[in-house]
Amino acid sequence: MTAHRLNRCRAALDRRQPDLRVLMDGVHKPHNLSAILRTCDAVGVFQAHAVVPRGNLAIHRHCAAGAGQWVETVLHDEVTAAVRSLQSEGVRVYAAHWSPRAVDFRDVDYTAPTAVLMGAELWGVSDAGAAAADGHISVPMAGLVESLNVSVAAAVILFEAQRQRQAAGFYDQVRLDPERYRRTLFEWLHPRLAARCRELGEAYPALDADGDPIRSASAADN
Repeated sequence: MTAHRLNRCRAALDRRQPDLRVLMDGVHKPHNLSAILRTCDAVGVFQAHAVVPRGNLAIHRHCAAGAGQWVETVLHDEVTAAVRSLQSEGVRVYAAHWSPRAVDFRDVDYTAPTAVLMGAELWGVSDAGAAAADGHISVPMAGLVESLNVSVAAAVILFEAQRQRQAAGFYDQVRLDPERYRRTLFEWLHPRLAARCRELGEAYPALDADGDPIRSASAADN
């Protein structure tokens, strides 16, 4: 394990925001999924959610540039249940959806636990998703086109969330709980060993100061 890799992973985890989420409602084009996950990583989103048909999340490897392995992604079968699950954690869900009750995306307080609901490329947020959301937000458009590409809109909104959270000092302190931080660091540093440990039902080994496992797990010997 190189010191550079270890330090980069720690620096990223130190800034992860466990209560800033993205929920993708039927976003199915690989390049859009990948671009959204890349933005999630860039602004420190720890966990993304996706409602996808048949549980198949197709990430474009070239566009993702590895983003898929750095952002935990939870799959859902149905959007209403996905929204309700987030709300049960105290997260307010805002759909990027134009409606009479939509507000400018900059008027939302993203320092509160927040999830941004993004709709499919052609038809936007589904009726069920819009109905279940706590509120609607929109990106003002001054030109002739009616909307942005879904991945671009997600980036615009998420970087506003990052701006607000930076101003509030959210990136100046570790916000992941210690156990989740430890497990995620191990998975990032040693993905194959982590997968083997999960397969065998074994706990992850502790890491030393250099990011290497302190003891050999049987997973490493099989």
